[in-house]
Parts: sequence; structure tokens; C-alpha cells
Amino acid sequence: MSNRNSLPGRHDSLWTDTTPRTDYPALDGDLRVDTAIIGGGIVGVTAGVHCAEAGREVALLESDRVVEGVTGKTTAKVTAQHGLVYDSLLDAHGREAARKYAEANAAAVQAVAARVDERDIDCDFQRLPAYTYAADEDQRENVEREAEVADSLGLPASFVENPPFPAEAPGAVRFAEQAQFHPRKYLLDLVEAIPAEGSHVFERTKATGIEDASEGSRRWDGEGAAAGAGVGDETLCRVETERGTVTAENVLVATHFPIEDPALYFARQFPKRSYVLAVRLAEEPPEGMFYRDAEPYFSVRPHPTDDGTLTLIGGQNHKTGQGGSTAARYRRLIEQAREHFDVESVEYRWSTQDFVSADEIPFVGELGPTTEGVYAATGFGGWGMTNGTAAGMMLADFAQGKTPRWADAFDPARFDPGAGTKELVTENVDVGKEFTVDWAKALLGGEDPTVAPGEGEVVKRDGKPLAVARDDNGDLHVTSAVCTHLGCIVHWNDGEQSWDCPCHGSRFSMDGDVLDGPAVDGLPKRGE
Repeated sequence: MSNRNSLPGRHDSLWTDTTPRTDYPALDGDLRVDTAIIGGGIVGVTAGVHCAEAGREVALLESDRVVEGVTGKTTAKVTAQHGLVYDSLLDAHGREAARKYAEANAAAVQAVAARVDERDIDCDFQRLPAYTYAADEDQRENVEREAEVADSLGLPASFVENPPFPAEAPGAVRFAEQAQFHPRKYLLDLVEAIPAEGSHVFERTKATGIEDASEGSRRWDGEGAAAGAGVGDETLCRVETERGTVTAENVLVATHFPIEDPALYFARQFPKRSYVLAVRLAEEPPEGMFYRDAEPYFSVRPHPTDDGTLTLIGGQNHKTGQGGSTAARYRRLIEQAREHFDVESVEYRWSTQDFVSADEIPFVGELGPTTEGVYAATGFGGWGMTNGTAAGMMLADFAQGKTPRWADAFDPARFDPGAGTKELVTENVDVGKEFTVDWAKALLGGEDPTVAPGEGEVVKRDGKPLAVARDDNGDLHVTSAVCTHLGCIVHWNDGEQSWDCPCHGSRFSMDGDVLDGPAVDGLPKRGE
């Protein structure tokens, strides 16, 4: 039996299991709109709604199904409290940038609440306080300082001596009037608001390339007008897909990691995975949302259901492709849950991935220093419900020719001397080490491809590293073990039965299909 199959609980996100699957059509041929949006998660959907409401014709393109990717695997805390971030931002970026980060995320909380009220969305939206508690007495001073800084930035923050959870915590910073919700129920309602006269939502439509306005101009000059292009269209952008071309005034890239990377985002942020359990307790969960900003991170929040309250337990963060067995991460998280609560059962378990910018602020703005008309958002640091909502609102402003009021703080081209420099160097040194060590192991490794069901191994064949995995039915799957992004050797993820790149976080299925970027091409299949 594989490690994954020995774990308790349904291996699925609570959010996807309790909502119907969507069935929007695929793109069929070429299309001309005002704004093309690539990616159907919280960023793309939020941007799409705002653009459509502003009277812009929108085409939202999703490679699979909307709201089933990273957004469908969150813990779904809608809060401006992101651990102990504000004191750090103040120190690294200054008060103005810290204030704008705080304003953007506070506005995102209010925007979600307003949408729920305006559209009467039944999405289990609930106002709750959020707490980041001190892990021990040594961290108490940091927590007190965070409360002071957050309060000075206009956030509803205060220090509390005795938070409701855990009993032994020596204090916490409390944010009043934060929220939680069912993200798919919320966003699937918003998706329905996008298609209208001239606007569309397309699923099973994978974007394969982007031409920004300057590239489009060169193309039109050399080849003449394309189908659907009219006079003056020489400055339009183009999105190439497997099912046709979308021509637009501007393109919003909301794909978690941009499908094109002219700004070298892969070297300016790093991927992390974390794990979530939905457990049923023999007691009432504590009232509020709780987070410990210390290794290992730990998160708790309730979620109401028709047959009682589930408690979501999150944590065990690690850099993607590193840190050993992921099945063991689930087990450790279950142990942590049982240390704090009387757990009757584990109902669900799932994992998720996000990118953390080296200087702790997401990137939202022009895709690259030389691109025209293409904007992107990435690097939410695990706080995508508010950072993602704020990013979607900002991208919609860019699409309308406006400058968002928080733009300079989130600008991908920002330069704050010293901000994130240490983390940037550390992460890129780590990438170099992984590349060198893993290639050496692969070239010196054995050639025996024997693996047990549910397991995978990198082996050598004809001097080349292969990723060999056997599914739970005993069928063998063989692909190249070389990540198609920048050539690192992938590692087996036993908890998700995937191949994960330890350098920049790309993930692939047993058959080599891309699960997470920055890679855009799958692992080539090899003969068995």
C-alpha cells in the first residue's frame, strides 16, 4: 500500500467536493475582445467581474476548470492579518509601502463582504476575529510589536494577553472583523456574472503564448491584418491557445505563476507547499481564526456544514520538492491536531502551493520591463484570498487605463535596496545546490526501474535520468526526470503522487502533465 493510501480522510479539497463542477465551453476559433484574462482563480475571476462591470468585453481563459486550482485548495481565510508581516514590511520598505499593503488587503476584505451582500451569495461567509499567537515567550515581544505597527497603519489590531487558542499562548495580535468563507461558492457565483453580451468564460482552453502590443505591432506590419482585426488593431495584444487566438487591447495574466516570465519571477520568489486537514472534533472549535508564525506554521479555523462544524487545520509548510516525504507531512499535521484537540475523524486532506516573494509583497503590474499591454499578478505568500482579490481589482484598473492607488507598492519593477536581498541570495544558492547535487545523484544512480505501486523513483537509463512511477493499479509511467523549466531533476511527491521540481516549484503528474508552473511544457514521455 502506498504512503498516500494509508492516510485517513478523503484526499480531496473540501471546497471542490462540496460544489458542482463547472462546464463552460472551450474557445472555438479566433476572438476579438477588449481584455483577455488568462487564469480562472480568484485573481482572474475578480478582475473579470470588475472589467465586465466597467463595460469591457472580456474573455476569461482557463486551461482546466475555473476555481479548481490553487484557489480551490486554500484554507479560505479572508483577512488582512498575514502572520507577523507588518513590522517586517515597515522595516524593509518603509511606512508608505507597508500602509499600502495594509490598505489593499483591508479593502479586499471589505470587497468580498460587499459582494456577498450585494449578490446575496450563500457561501458560508462569516465575520470572525483573526489571531496570530506567540509560539513562546521569546516571540511575545514580536507579537506585541506587530500589534502596535498594524494599529498605526490603520488596521483593527490589538494585543491580547489570553487568546482563545491555544491555552498556553503567551499573547496574540488580534484583528477584529475579519472573515472566512467557502471560496468556490463565492467565486462560482461571480463567474456567472462575467458572461454577457460580448464577454465569455472559456474552460479547457490552455494559453500557449502571449504577444504584447509591441510584438503585435511588428507582426501586423510584417504580415498584415489577422482574421477579425480591423483598422488600428496593429497595437493589440494576442493570446495564442490550442483552440484559437484571442486578440485584445490588453491581457491580464492570472495563472498563479505567469506563463511567460520576462521579469525573471522564478528567481525573485520561491515556492512553498502546505497541508490542510478538515477534521471533526468531539468538542466545539475555538471561536476565531488562528495562526502561529513560527516553524512549523500552524493554522486553525472552523467551517460550518449542514451536519456540524468541521475544523480546518493547516501547516507543515516546506519548499516544494524538498523536505522529504509529503505523506509524512500529513501524518505530522494529524499528530499536531490531536495534540490540541479531541479529533473524532479526519474527513478531508489536501495540499496547496503558493509563491513567496523575497521581499514579502506580491508582484502586481506590467508583466515585464519591456512588455506593453500585458499585466500579471503573482507571489501572494499563502494569503491569496485577500492579496488575490486586491490583485484582481488592480489588474482591472490597469485594463481600464487607470493607475491603482496601491500600484507602486506592488510594482514588479520596484527596487528597495536591502529588502529581501538576503532571502533572494539564500534561495538562489539553494537552487544551485539542488541542481548540482541532484544531477550528480541522477547520473550516478542505478538503472533498476522497479518501484512499488503508488511510488516513484528517478533512475538512469542510457545515461539519462528518468522519472519512473507506478500507479495504485500497478501500471508503470515513465517520463524524463528533467524539469522543462530550467533543467533541474524532479523529486517524487509520495503524498500527491506527483513529480515536483526542488528548484523553482514546477509540478507534474505521473504522465508528465504540468500541474504547477513555472514550467509550461510537460515532462516528455519515455518508453517503458
